[in-house]
Amino acid sequence: MSTAIFTGSYSADDVHILLKVIDVPDTSVQEKERRIQQERRHYSEMLSHESLPSAQYMQLFHQAMLDNKTQMARDCFCLAQKISERRTGEIVLISLARAGTPVGVVLKHTLSNYFQREVSHYSISIIRDRGIDENALNYILARHADSSIVFVDGWTGKGVIARELKQSVEDFNQRHQCHIDSGLYVLVDLAGVAAVAASAEDYLIPSSILNATLSGLISRSVLNADYIDAQDFHGCVYYQQFAEADLSQWFVAELLGCIEQLRLGVGHDEQAEIDCIALQQQSKAFIARIKQQYKVSDENRIKPGIGEATRVLLRRVPDLVLLRDKDDAAVVHLSILAKEKQVTVLYQADLPYRAVSLIKDVS
Repeated sequence: MSTAIFTGSYSADDVHILLKVIDVPDTSVQEKERRIQQERRHYSEMLSHESLPSAQYMQLFHQAMLDNKTQMARDCFCLAQKISERRTGEIVLISLARAGTPVGVVLKHTLSNYFQREVSHYSISIIRDRGIDENALNYILARHADSSIVFVDGWTGKGVIARELKQSVEDFNQRHQCHIDSGLYVLVDLAGVAAVAASAEDYLIPSSILNATLSGLISRSVLNADYIDAQDFHGCVYYQQFAEADLSQWFVAELLGCIEQLRLGVGHDEQAEIDCIALQQQSKAFIARIKQQYKVSDENRIKPGIGEATRVLLRRVPDLVLLRDKDDAAVVHLSILAKEKQVTVLYQADLPYRAVSLIKDVS
């Protein structure tokens, strides 16, 4: 296991990314999807290499920033406050790579700047059906108390990763006599499964619509025995060739500037209470209805919420995009991505979420 500190395109003051940098051959999106659905390969064993977004798409991203950064900043501050209230002593943020990484960086500086807390931030891998990277957890536990750990991510869709985290951390605790809190802290909890969330509103989190260029130039995590030994961290590709287009540090600075303005404002809005039971029931009923309505056999192919719906269009083989309101500015980028990829868009006014993507059955 390498002892060199890897930070992606962030500074060492932002995050220590506990991933092994590897080179992985490109698997086309179509071929990757086929292998996943035929159960010949787990999704974490393959990577479709990324390309930079079009100029038109980047215009949409910057518009999304203008429209949504204040809400994201407010949610980051709210989540930092909730974390501060629940931890004494040092706080060790563990963001779930990679969607959680930018959120973790903003939270680290917010907790340090506004709550005068001593904060460390690591980003590690967790993979559906494979669990959390235990080598990374052991690395952190060799340096920090188990009681200081807080797991953070951007949002929940169906709650799969929150449940994976709970199961794998509780198994780890039992085997190692630890007391790590297995709860997930997120900005937006659509599924009602987070331990703590700032919001349950399906809004456009700007970091959800870009890939590596907003997450420290790292790919999503890879777990493939051809590249990852038993003692290694999970892997990632480091897209250094995208350095000129990288917005990772700019994004953090924008959010922190926004938080500073919110703090200087007079008062701030009270956060609405989140009804987790109602959200869980809504999620369960929605999945059952969509499975029946669109003849979807595997619920892994249903991706609710703007963030998850976007990721399907960016890195999977989409079948359908469902939008609640065709005039909603928060989903314009989905319409454009769908048009680029020749994917059908349907409008369904009774959706509980603003957007849903269905992955194509290619098995």
